[in-house]
Amino acid sequence: MLAVSLSALLAWSFVVATSIPSWFDSREDCALTLHRSDSYDITVSTRWFPPRAACDFGGGDVVQFISPTKSAVLTVALILITVVVLGSLYLVARRLFEPAGVVRSAEAVDLRARQIRHLITGGVVSFVLVAAFTFANVFALVLGGPLGGLVGALAFALLLAAVAASLDRQIGPLPSTALDSRRRGVAVGLGTFAAIFAATALTGDLPFFRFWAAPVGAIATVVLVRMQWTRLARRAQGGAVDGDTVEEDLLGGPRS
Repeated sequence: MLAVSLSALLAWSFVVATSIPSWFDSREDCALTLHRSDSYDITVSTRWFPPRAACDFGGGDVVQFISPTKSAVLTVALILITVVVLGSLYLVARRLFEPAGVVRSAEAVDLRARQIRHLITGGVVSFVLVAAFTFANVFALVLGGPLGGLVGALAFALLLAAVAASLDRQIGPLPSTALDSRRRGVAVGLGTFAAIFAATALTGDLPFFRFWAAPVGAIATVVLVRMQWTRLARRAQGGAVDGDTVEEDLLGGPRS
């Protein structure tokens, strides 16, 4: 539901972006679309909610770039899509507070080899996903404007979290529960996106992401995953010293 609603929101931004003057050169777009010869003295006013745009050619000559009917339809559509997006985000977030479930044991598992697989796979997958995002982000911004770029970034951050949670469940730290994997995956995914966003912002390249964000994302993923493995190992050692089991430490209390 979340994937479909975000796709619908992205499509909505594409439709609005094509219905109002281009945010790259709005005056030129007004002149070309309305068949005016000069764009120098044109004043353009745009608004995304409700979607409206007007081209003021001076002397009281103001032309509405988008019809009131289309603006009303797009406004209603945005409200409905937003409700579904927010509801879907709530349902996804609620999964982070579900019962922990069954603990997967580390018995007969080579944890060192498992950790190495997790670090390598996580880094490679993160590199590929971030590299793909640097190209997809350009299209989202060009076709959907600022809102398209924002929705694309949100969808990508959630994708990173989902992939990280899946990898954690398959080759992540043990002993662990499904809830632990989801929480660690969200931390890694959002942490990786925060790293590439901060690095891009510091270089002044926003809203466009450069290809060098891919290795930055891979390094961030590896560092975060390594920290999670180290933290769990320390908790396990602390539990052994105190006489508790690792499963008790993970679940926050003794088993009944």
